[in-house]
Amino acid sequence: MVLTVLCGTLASLVVIGLGRLAYGVILPSMRVELGLSYQQAGLLGTVTALSYVCFVLAGGQAAARWGARASILFGMCTVVLGFAGLTLASAFWLIALLMGLLGFGTAFVFAPMVALLATWFPDKRGLAIGCMSSGVGIGMLGAGLLLPYLFEVFGGQGWRVGWGVFAAVALLATVMMALIVRNPPQPVTVSAGRLQAEEKWLVYRNPRVLVVASTYGIIGLGYIVQTVFMVSFMVESGYSEAIAGRYVAMMGLLSIVAGPLWGWLSDYWGRGNALALSILLVALSMLLPLFRQTLPWFFLHFLMIGLSINGLFALIQTSATEQVAPRYIPVAFSFATLFFAIGQFLGPAIAGWLIETTGNFLAAFGFTFVVLVVGFALTLLIRRFPKEVAVSEGQVD
Repeated sequence: MVLTVLCGTLASLVVIGLGRLAYGVILPSMRVELGLSYQQAGLLGTVTALSYVCFVLAGGQAAARWGARASILFGMCTVVLGFAGLTLASAFWLIALLMGLLGFGTAFVFAPMVALLATWFPDKRGLAIGCMSSGVGIGMLGAGLLLPYLFEVFGGQGWRVGWGVFAAVALLATVMMALIVRNPPQPVTVSAGRLQAEEKWLVYRNPRVLVVASTYGIIGLGYIVQTVFMVSFMVESGYSEAIAGRYVAMMGLLSIVAGPLWGWLSDYWGRGNALALSILLVALSMLLPLFRQTLPWFFLHFLMIGLSINGLFALIQTSATEQVAPRYIPVAFSFATLFFAIGQFLGPAIAGWLIETTGNFLAAFGFTFVVLVVGFALTLLIRRFPKEVAVSEGQVD
Protein backbone atom coordinates (compact mmCIF):
# COMPACT_ATOMS: atom_id res chain seq x y z
CA MET A 1 0.00 0.00 0.00
CA VAL A 2 3.06 2.26 0.12
CA LEU A 3 2.76 2.53 -3.65
CA THR A 4 -0.78 3.89 -3.29
CA VAL A 5 0.53 6.69 -1.05
CA LEU A 6 3.31 7.32 -3.59
CA CYS A 7 0.64 7.72 -6.27
CA GLY A 8 -1.04 10.31 -4.05
CA THR A 9 2.25 12.20 -3.78
CA LEU A 10 2.64 12.09 -7.56
CA ALA A 11 -0.92 13.33 -8.03
CA SER A 12 -0.35 16.45 -5.92
CA LEU A 13 3.08 16.96 -7.54
CA VAL A 14 1.51 17.01 -11.02
CA VAL A 15 -1.82 18.79 -10.56
CA ILE A 16 -0.84 21.31 -7.85
CA GLY A 17 2.96 21.65 -7.98
CA LEU A 18 3.25 21.62 -11.80
CA GLY A 19 -0.28 22.38 -12.94
CA ARG A 20 -1.03 25.29 -10.60
CA LEU A 21 2.01 26.73 -8.82
CA ALA A 22 4.77 26.29 -11.43
CA TYR A 23 2.94 28.72 -13.74
CA GLY A 24 4.54 31.62 -11.85
CA VAL A 25 8.01 30.29 -12.70
CA ILE A 26 7.30 29.56 -16.36
CA LEU A 27 5.31 32.76 -16.93
CA PRO A 28 8.09 35.38 -17.53
CA SER A 29 9.63 33.51 -20.49
CA MET A 30 6.23 32.51 -21.86
CA ARG A 31 4.88 36.06 -21.62
CA VAL A 32 7.83 37.61 -23.46
CA GLU A 33 7.92 34.99 -26.22
CA LEU A 34 4.18 35.28 -26.92
CA GLY A 35 4.00 39.04 -26.44
CA LEU A 36 1.35 38.82 -23.72
CA SER A 37 0.48 41.75 -21.52
CA TYR A 38 0.60 41.41 -17.74
CA GLN A 39 -3.18 41.58 -17.74
CA GLN A 40 -3.39 38.67 -20.18
CA ALA A 41 -0.83 36.71 -18.17
CA GLY A 42 -2.83 37.26 -14.99
CA LEU A 43 -6.02 36.25 -16.77
CA LEU A 44 -4.51 32.89 -17.72
CA GLY A 45 -3.81 32.10 -14.07
CA THR A 46 -7.33 33.19 -13.17
CA VAL A 47 -8.81 30.89 -15.83
CA THR A 48 -7.09 27.88 -14.24
CA ALA A 49 -8.26 28.81 -10.75
CA LEU A 50 -11.81 29.59 -11.90
CA SER A 51 -12.06 26.31 -13.79
CA TYR A 52 -10.99 24.45 -10.66
CA VAL A 53 -13.57 26.26 -8.53
CA CYS A 54 -16.37 25.59 -11.02
CA PHE A 55 -15.72 21.85 -11.25
CA VAL A 56 -14.40 20.86 -7.80
CA LEU A 57 -17.86 19.75 -6.62
CA ALA A 58 -18.35 17.81 -9.86
CA GLY A 59 -15.06 15.99 -9.23
CA GLY A 60 -16.19 14.88 -5.80
CA GLN A 61 -19.57 13.75 -7.08
CA ALA A 62 -17.95 11.82 -9.94
CA ALA A 63 -15.73 9.98 -7.46
CA ALA A 64 -18.75 9.17 -5.28
CA ARG A 65 -20.69 7.79 -8.26
CA TRP A 66 -18.05 6.01 -10.38
CA GLY A 67 -15.27 5.51 -7.86
CA ALA A 68 -12.21 7.58 -7.03
CA ARG A 69 -9.96 5.64 -9.41
CA ALA A 70 -12.04 6.44 -12.50
CA SER A 71 -12.25 10.12 -11.56
CA ILE A 72 -8.51 10.35 -10.88
CA LEU A 73 -7.51 8.71 -14.17
CA PHE A 74 -9.94 10.90 -16.12
CA GLY A 75 -8.55 14.03 -14.47
CA MET A 76 -4.92 12.99 -15.00
CA CYS A 77 -5.53 12.31 -18.70
CA THR A 78 -7.09 15.75 -19.00
CA VAL A 79 -4.07 17.36 -17.34
CA VAL A 80 -1.70 15.48 -19.67
CA LEU A 81 -3.69 16.83 -22.63
CA GLY A 82 -3.48 20.36 -21.21
CA PHE A 83 0.28 20.19 -20.72
CA ALA A 84 0.85 18.70 -24.18
CA GLY A 85 -1.31 21.34 -25.84
CA LEU A 86 0.62 24.15 -24.15
CA THR A 87 3.85 22.94 -25.78
CA LEU A 88 2.38 23.82 -29.21
CA ALA A 89 -0.24 26.54 -28.72
CA SER A 90 0.42 30.18 -29.58
CA ALA A 91 -3.05 31.76 -29.88
CA PHE A 92 -4.18 33.38 -26.64
CA TRP A 93 -7.67 31.87 -26.75
CA LEU A 94 -6.25 28.37 -27.19
CA ILE A 95 -3.76 28.83 -24.35
CA ALA A 96 -6.58 30.07 -22.13
CA LEU A 97 -8.63 26.98 -23.02
CA LEU A 98 -5.70 24.69 -22.18
CA MET A 99 -5.03 26.48 -18.88
CA GLY A 100 -8.70 25.99 -18.06
CA LEU A 101 -8.25 22.30 -18.89
CA LEU A 102 -5.54 22.08 -16.20
CA GLY A 103 -7.95 23.44 -13.59
CA PHE A 104 -10.71 21.13 -14.81
CA GLY A 105 -8.48 18.07 -14.57
CA THR A 106 -7.21 19.05 -11.13
CA ALA A 107 -10.81 19.13 -9.86
CA PHE A 108 -11.21 15.46 -10.78
CA VAL A 109 -7.87 14.37 -9.28
CA PHE A 110 -7.05 16.14 -6.02
CA ALA A 111 -10.19 15.70 -3.88
CA PRO A 112 -10.86 12.11 -5.08
CA MET A 113 -7.25 11.12 -4.31
CA VAL A 114 -7.50 12.55 -0.78
CA ALA A 115 -10.78 10.67 -0.32
CA LEU A 116 -9.22 7.44 -1.62
CA LEU A 117 -6.25 7.66 0.78
CA ALA A 118 -8.52 8.50 3.70
CA THR A 119 -10.64 5.41 3.00
CA TRP A 120 -7.71 3.05 2.45
CA PHE A 121 -5.88 4.23 5.60
CA PRO A 122 -8.56 5.17 8.15
CA ASP A 123 -6.21 4.78 11.15
CA LYS A 124 -3.22 6.49 9.53
CA ARG A 125 -4.97 8.91 7.22
CA GLY A 126 -3.06 11.87 8.67
CA LEU A 127 0.28 10.37 7.66
CA ALA A 128 -1.05 9.24 4.26
CA ILE A 129 -2.51 12.65 3.37
CA GLY A 130 0.58 14.35 4.79
CA CYS A 131 2.76 12.34 2.41
CA MET A 132 0.48 13.36 -0.44
CA SER A 133 0.84 17.04 0.46
CA SER A 134 4.63 16.78 0.24
CA GLY A 135 4.24 16.32 -3.51
CA VAL A 136 3.36 20.01 -3.83
CA GLY A 137 6.72 21.04 -2.36
CA ILE A 138 8.60 18.48 -4.46
CA GLY A 139 6.89 19.75 -7.62
CA MET A 140 7.68 23.37 -6.89
CA LEU A 141 11.29 22.58 -5.97
CA GLY A 142 11.74 20.52 -9.14
CA ALA A 143 10.20 23.21 -11.33
CA GLY A 144 12.32 25.89 -9.68
CA LEU A 145 15.51 23.95 -10.43
CA LEU A 146 14.61 22.62 -13.90
CA LEU A 147 12.94 25.54 -15.64
CA PRO A 148 15.82 28.08 -15.37
CA TYR A 149 18.10 25.43 -16.89
CA LEU A 150 15.66 24.85 -19.77
CA PHE A 151 15.39 28.61 -20.37
CA GLU A 152 19.18 28.81 -20.59
CA VAL A 153 19.57 25.82 -22.94
CA PHE A 154 16.57 26.38 -25.24
CA GLY A 155 16.27 30.14 -25.05
CA GLY A 156 12.89 31.57 -26.02
CA GLN A 157 11.45 28.07 -26.56
CA GLY A 158 12.44 26.86 -23.10
CA TRP A 159 8.96 27.42 -21.72
CA ARG A 160 7.51 25.08 -24.37
CA VAL A 161 10.05 22.41 -23.45
CA GLY A 162 9.06 22.95 -19.82
CA TRP A 163 5.39 22.26 -20.54
CA GLY A 164 6.51 19.21 -22.52
CA VAL A 165 8.50 17.87 -19.56
CA PHE A 166 5.45 18.43 -17.35
CA ALA A 167 3.36 16.44 -19.85
CA ALA A 168 5.84 13.55 -19.79
CA VAL A 169 5.91 13.48 -15.99
CA ALA A 170 2.11 13.61 -15.87
CA LEU A 171 1.83 10.79 -18.41
CA LEU A 172 4.22 8.55 -16.45
CA ALA A 173 2.30 9.30 -13.25
CA THR A 174 -0.99 8.46 -14.99
CA VAL A 175 0.34 5.10 -16.20
CA MET A 176 1.62 4.32 -12.71
CA MET A 177 -1.75 5.18 -11.17
CA ALA A 178 -3.58 3.03 -13.71
CA LEU A 179 -1.43 0.06 -12.69
CA ILE A 180 -1.47 0.61 -8.93
CA VAL A 181 -4.45 2.62 -7.69
CA ARG A 182 -7.53 0.63 -6.74
CA ASN A 183 -10.77 1.69 -5.11
CA PRO A 184 -11.04 0.56 -1.49
CA PRO A 185 -13.56 -2.20 -0.83
CA GLN A 186 -17.01 -0.95 0.19
CA PRO A 187 -19.04 -2.58 2.94
CA VAL A 188 -21.89 -4.70 1.60
CA THR A 189 -24.35 -2.37 3.33
CA VAL A 190 -23.19 0.60 1.25
CA SER A 191 -25.30 1.36 -1.80
CA ALA A 192 -23.61 2.17 -5.10
CA GLY A 193 -24.31 4.67 -7.83
CA ARG A 194 -25.44 8.26 -7.87
CA LEU A 195 -25.92 10.03 -4.54
CA GLN A 196 -29.38 11.40 -3.93
CA ALA A 197 -29.74 15.17 -3.72
CA GLU A 198 -30.93 14.76 -0.12
CA GLU A 199 -27.70 12.94 0.75
CA LYS A 200 -25.54 15.71 -0.72
CA TRP A 201 -27.44 18.42 1.13
CA LEU A 202 -27.21 16.43 4.33
CA VAL A 203 -23.43 16.72 3.95
CA TYR A 204 -23.43 20.37 2.81
CA ARG A 205 -25.65 21.56 5.68
CA ASN A 206 -23.95 19.64 8.47
CA PRO A 207 -22.51 22.03 11.09
CA ARG A 208 -19.30 20.05 11.53
CA VAL A 209 -18.66 19.95 7.79
CA LEU A 210 -19.32 23.70 7.59
CA VAL A 211 -16.87 24.45 10.43
CA VAL A 212 -14.11 22.42 8.75
CA ALA A 213 -14.90 23.96 5.35
CA SER A 214 -14.81 27.50 6.79
CA THR A 215 -11.47 26.79 8.45
CA TYR A 216 -10.13 25.48 5.13
CA GLY A 217 -11.32 28.69 3.44
CA ILE A 218 -9.50 30.81 6.02
CA ILE A 219 -6.33 28.77 5.50
CA GLY A 220 -6.60 29.30 1.74
CA LEU A 221 -6.98 33.05 2.20
CA GLY A 222 -4.02 33.34 4.56
CA TYR A 223 -1.75 31.10 2.49
CA ILE A 224 -2.34 32.87 -0.81
CA VAL A 225 -1.68 36.33 0.69
CA GLN A 226 1.65 35.06 2.00
CA THR A 227 2.49 33.43 -1.33
CA VAL A 228 1.63 36.47 -3.45
CA PHE A 229 2.91 39.35 -1.31
CA MET A 230 5.61 38.28 1.19
CA VAL A 231 8.48 38.38 -1.32
CA SER A 232 7.33 41.84 -2.43
CA PHE A 233 7.21 42.86 1.25
CA MET A 234 10.87 41.83 1.60
CA VAL A 235 11.90 43.65 -1.58
CA GLU A 236 10.03 46.82 -0.53
CA SER A 237 11.85 46.58 2.80
CA GLY A 238 15.18 46.88 0.99
CA TYR A 239 16.30 43.30 0.40
CA SER A 240 17.13 41.64 -2.91
CA GLU A 241 14.96 39.15 -4.76
CA ALA A 242 17.87 36.68 -4.54
CA ILE A 243 17.75 36.67 -0.73
CA ALA A 244 13.97 36.37 -0.77
CA GLY A 245 14.28 33.51 -3.25
CA ARG A 246 16.62 31.62 -0.94
CA TYR A 247 14.17 32.03 1.92
CA VAL A 248 11.34 30.74 -0.29
CA ALA A 249 13.49 27.74 -1.31
CA MET A 250 14.16 27.00 2.37
CA MET A 251 10.44 27.15 3.05
CA GLY A 252 9.76 24.75 0.18
CA LEU A 253 12.35 22.23 1.36
CA LEU A 254 10.96 22.24 4.89
CA SER A 255 7.41 21.84 3.61
CA ILE A 256 8.31 18.55 1.90
CA VAL A 257 8.91 16.82 5.24
CA ALA A 258 6.49 18.91 7.30
CA GLY A 259 3.33 17.34 5.85
CA PRO A 260 4.17 13.71 6.72
CA LEU A 261 5.54 14.69 10.16
CA TRP A 262 2.44 16.66 11.13
CA GLY A 263 0.22 13.91 9.76
CA TRP A 264 2.05 11.27 11.81
CA LEU A 265 1.86 13.48 14.90
CA SER A 266 -1.88 13.99 14.47
CA ASP A 267 -2.51 10.25 14.18
CA TYR A 268 -1.05 9.76 17.67
CA TRP A 269 -1.62 13.08 19.47
CA GLY A 270 -5.05 13.85 18.08
CA ARG A 271 -6.15 15.63 14.90
CA GLY A 272 -7.62 18.65 16.65
CA ASN A 273 -4.58 19.20 18.88
CA ALA A 274 -2.13 19.11 15.98
CA LEU A 275 -4.42 21.23 13.79
CA ALA A 276 -4.76 23.95 16.43
CA LEU A 277 -0.99 24.06 17.00
CA SER A 278 -0.12 24.22 13.30
CA ILE A 279 -2.52 27.08 12.50
CA LEU A 280 -1.30 28.96 15.60
CA LEU A 281 2.29 28.72 14.29
CA VAL A 282 1.20 30.00 10.87
CA ALA A 283 -0.69 32.91 12.47
CA LEU A 284 2.31 33.85 14.64
CA SER A 285 4.62 33.68 11.61
CA MET A 286 2.46 36.34 9.89
CA LEU A 287 2.91 38.57 12.92
CA LEU A 288 6.72 38.47 12.98
CA PRO A 289 7.52 40.81 10.03
CA LEU A 290 5.04 43.35 11.40
CA PHE A 291 7.28 44.01 14.39
CA ARG A 292 10.50 44.65 12.48
CA GLN A 293 11.29 44.39 8.76
CA THR A 294 14.80 42.96 9.20
CA LEU A 295 16.36 39.77 7.81
CA PRO A 296 16.21 37.80 11.09
CA TRP A 297 12.46 38.45 11.39
CA PHE A 298 11.81 37.55 7.75
CA PHE A 299 13.97 34.45 8.18
CA LEU A 300 11.94 33.35 11.21
CA HIS A 301 8.75 33.95 9.24
CA PHE A 302 9.76 31.67 6.37
CA LEU A 303 11.20 29.10 8.80
CA MET A 304 7.94 28.86 10.74
CA ILE A 305 5.84 28.78 7.58
CA GLY A 306 7.99 26.01 6.13
CA LEU A 307 7.67 23.96 9.31
CA SER A 308 3.91 24.34 9.61
CA ILE A 309 1.98 25.26 6.44
CA ASN A 310 2.08 21.89 4.65
CA GLY A 311 1.16 20.19 7.91
CA LEU A 312 -1.76 22.58 8.27
CA PHE A 313 -2.99 21.64 4.79
CA ALA A 314 -2.66 17.93 5.51
CA LEU A 315 -4.50 18.19 8.83
CA ILE A 316 -7.46 20.25 7.65
CA GLN A 317 -7.82 17.99 4.61
CA THR A 318 -7.74 14.97 6.89
CA SER A 319 -10.32 16.55 9.21
CA ALA A 320 -12.64 17.08 6.25
CA THR A 321 -12.56 13.35 5.52
CA GLU A 322 -13.37 12.36 9.12
CA GLN A 323 -16.75 14.03 9.49
CA VAL A 324 -18.73 11.72 7.18
CA ALA A 325 -19.06 8.07 6.25
CA PRO A 326 -16.62 6.79 3.57
CA ARG A 327 -19.28 6.97 0.84
CA TYR A 328 -19.65 10.71 1.38
CA ILE A 329 -15.95 11.61 1.73
CA PRO A 330 -15.46 12.77 -1.91
CA VAL A 331 -18.51 15.05 -1.67
CA ALA A 332 -17.56 16.44 1.76
CA PHE A 333 -13.95 17.08 0.80
CA SER A 334 -14.76 18.70 -2.54
CA PHE A 335 -17.28 20.93 -0.71
CA ALA A 336 -14.58 22.00 1.78
CA THR A 337 -12.15 22.57 -1.10
CA LEU A 338 -14.65 24.96 -2.66
CA PHE A 339 -14.31 27.16 0.45
CA PHE A 340 -10.52 26.95 0.13
CA ALA A 341 -10.69 28.07 -3.50
CA ILE A 342 -12.98 30.97 -2.62
CA GLY A 343 -10.53 32.04 0.06
CA GLN A 344 -7.76 32.02 -2.53
CA PHE A 345 -9.87 34.29 -4.75
CA LEU A 346 -10.68 36.77 -1.99
CA GLY A 347 -7.25 36.91 -0.36
CA PRO A 348 -5.21 38.73 -3.05
CA ALA A 349 -8.05 41.17 -3.80
CA ILE A 350 -8.49 42.20 -0.15
CA ALA A 351 -4.76 42.32 0.60
CA GLY A 352 -4.03 44.24 -2.62
CA TRP A 353 -6.71 46.80 -1.75
CA LEU A 354 -5.24 47.24 1.74
CA ILE A 355 -1.74 47.70 0.32
CA GLU A 356 -2.93 50.27 -2.21
CA THR A 357 -5.01 52.13 0.39
CA THR A 358 -2.38 52.28 3.14
CA GLY A 359 0.73 52.43 0.98
CA ASN A 360 2.44 49.54 2.81
CA PHE A 361 2.12 45.85 3.59
CA LEU A 362 1.46 46.09 7.32
CA ALA A 363 -2.32 46.31 7.08
CA ALA A 364 -2.49 43.38 4.64
CA PHE A 365 -0.54 41.02 6.87
CA GLY A 366 -2.23 42.37 9.98
CA PHE A 367 -5.55 41.46 8.37
CA THR A 368 -4.18 38.01 7.50
CA PHE A 369 -3.12 37.48 11.12
CA VAL A 370 -6.59 38.39 12.39
CA VAL A 371 -8.26 36.04 9.91
CA LEU A 372 -5.95 33.18 10.95
CA VAL A 373 -6.76 33.83 14.60
CA VAL A 374 -10.43 33.29 13.69
CA GLY A 375 -9.32 30.06 12.03
CA PHE A 376 -7.50 29.07 15.23
CA ALA A 377 -10.74 29.61 17.17
CA LEU A 378 -12.53 27.31 14.73
CA THR A 379 -9.88 24.61 15.24
CA LEU A 380 -10.68 24.69 18.96
CA LEU A 381 -14.22 23.71 17.98
CA ILE A 382 -12.85 20.93 15.76
CA ARG A 383 -10.87 19.62 18.76
CA ARG A 384 -14.19 18.97 20.53
CA PHE A 385 -15.80 17.03 17.69
CA PRO A 386 -16.72 13.48 18.73
CA LYS A 387 -15.01 10.58 16.99
CA GLU A 388 -18.30 9.37 15.50
CA VAL A 389 -19.01 10.64 12.00
CA ALA A 390 -21.57 13.46 11.67
CA VAL A 391 -23.19 12.03 8.52
CA SER A 392 -23.47 8.25 8.41
CA GLU A 393 -24.70 5.86 5.77
CA GLY A 394 -28.45 5.34 5.85
CA GLN A 395 -29.45 8.70 7.35
CA VAL A 396 -31.47 9.36 4.20
CA ASP A 397 -34.04 6.77 3.18
